[in-house]
Amino acid sequence: MTLNPYVPIVGLLILGALFALFSVSIAPIVGPKRYNRAKLEAYECGIEPAPQPIGGGRFPVKFYLTAMLFIIFDIETIFLYPWAVSFEALGLFGFVEMVLFIVTVFIAYTYVWRRGGLNWD
Repeated sequence: MTLNPYVPIVGLLILGALFALFSVSIAPIVGPKRYNRAKLEAYECGIEPAPQPIGGGRFPVKFYLTAMLFIIFDIETIFLYPWAVSFEALGLFGFVEMVLFIVTVFIAYTYVWRRGGLNWD
């Protein structure tokens, strides 16, 4: 009788889900219940919170651009891992393709940098 190779992964997922459910459900019971005004207020990096409109304030587009840039460069970095694993099998073709890929990422990075997309004003 052989074990399915996915059984350990499914077991870890179930174990993780059970731990998360246990932690979330037991925290209100065993956690401290000393509430005060400071704990009930919104936390903004130690700065006194500014009053916000009822529907919430508008965020500048800069926040979204920074988040999108992070996601783009993060995903491009993730493409390097499969290439590194199969580097020897790909040979010169894989090396040239990855050099072209990294050059393309570098060109995009310099474009964003020159346009001021990385400045946090």
